[in-house]
Amino acid sequence: MQIPKTNLRWWMLSLVFLATTINYLDRQVMGLLKPTLETEFHWDEKDYSYIVMAFTATYALGYLAMGRFIDRVGTKIGYAVSLVVWSLASIGHGFVKSTVGFIMARMALGLSEAGNFPAAIKSVAEWFPKKERALATGIFNSGATVGAILAPVLVPFILGHYGWQQTFVWIGALGLLWIILWWKFYYTPEKSKLLSQEELQYIKSDQQTQSESQEKIPLSELLKYKVTWSFAIGKIMTDPIWYFFMFWLPAYFSDVFKMDLTKPSIPLIVIYSGTTIGSIGGGYLSSFLIKKGWAIGRARSIVMLLFALMVVPVMFSKYVENMWIITVIIAFATAAHQGWGANLMTTVGDRLPNSHVSSVIGFGGMLGSAAGIIFPLFIGVVLDTFKKSGNINGGYNIIFFIAGISYVAAWLIIKLINRKSVTEQLNKN
Repeated sequence: MQIPKTNLRWWMLSLVFLATTINYLDRQVMGLLKPTLETEFHWDEKDYSYIVMAFTATYALGYLAMGRFIDRVGTKIGYAVSLVVWSLASIGHGFVKSTVGFIMARMALGLSEAGNFPAAIKSVAEWFPKKERALATGIFNSGATVGAILAPVLVPFILGHYGWQQTFVWIGALGLLWIILWWKFYYTPEKSKLLSQEELQYIKSDQQTQSESQEKIPLSELLKYKVTWSFAIGKIMTDPIWYFFMFWLPAYFSDVFKMDLTKPSIPLIVIYSGTTIGSIGGGYLSSFLIKKGWAIGRARSIVMLLFALMVVPVMFSKYVENMWIITVIIAFATAAHQGWGANLMTTVGDRLPNSHVSSVIGFGGMLGSAAGIIFPLFIGVVLDTFKKSGNINGGYNIIFFIAGISYVAAWLIIKLINRKSVTEQLNKN
């Protein structure tokens, strides 16, 4: 079937892209303000790790709860509720007066921000045929990196002129503006008055009617699917690495290379710019292979392996002392994570009906975030230990080594889960 001339699906995707940008812009503020807040509240690395853990713990719970909630009430309402609450939580950071206050604010932010990806993936499944979903996922997922790029520019500017409190307030308020656009323009394809019949047919062109049933099933039934567990493993083994890249990279460049985080940070901008390329490029590559005739599963798997291998060099960062070479190595690793993530998330929509997508994304995301609860504590202990010995770079080297092997290990386990049994192969033949 030919691609239709109308492109309303891409306009709907732009709303999801903006929401994801705001999502990561809000959560990135904390990492960039870390040196300022450490001085203000006399934190050590363990204190900061507790605050990160508070976010990831509630993010884990929120993933499962918001995933089920979004499948129940629909994408439009579910996304709106999530974004209103997380915007208010982000603004609330500017009014707290203690470490406990920050922990409470991060908990509220984590619980509500968890709705972004279940809603976003569900929106892509509603608006795109399977052959375009990885590209669409890569595009909206690049909003995470755009948010991470904007943060090192906006946060130092607002911090320098108005202080850390106003930094949280101003950036948090952006989400409330997004709600106006979302509520006015977003509908499912079947309910949209602007969608042409030609484009609707294209969206549904590679979806089987019976598999797109809106019947709700218990989570216990979803746990019987291989895709549920392969997605969960991918999240468990790689989400904690992304949290490290997101929450500790500013501190890494400050600790090791004495970067001034009150000014725009060029290495961070370079790194997070590269993730945009990885996200869109990763989605495009598997979509390109599918359009060339590759099986959907094979295309996703090969592309994920490619990106897993791209992360490996980061484990050798201890042998490099030049900041710009380190920047390039980390840029490739973070870009690879986004390409990996774009394809991993798309595998759920490939193999399950739309009505189950948010629930499975939520379940896997919950387990990935649960792994992220433990990892920040481990990071805090390692960095504090090496900081006391005067060699904090040695602590970062340990973390980078773990990052370098995690993606390949995850890919191998996913392949093991998804392998077909002998009986399945004989039945197929």
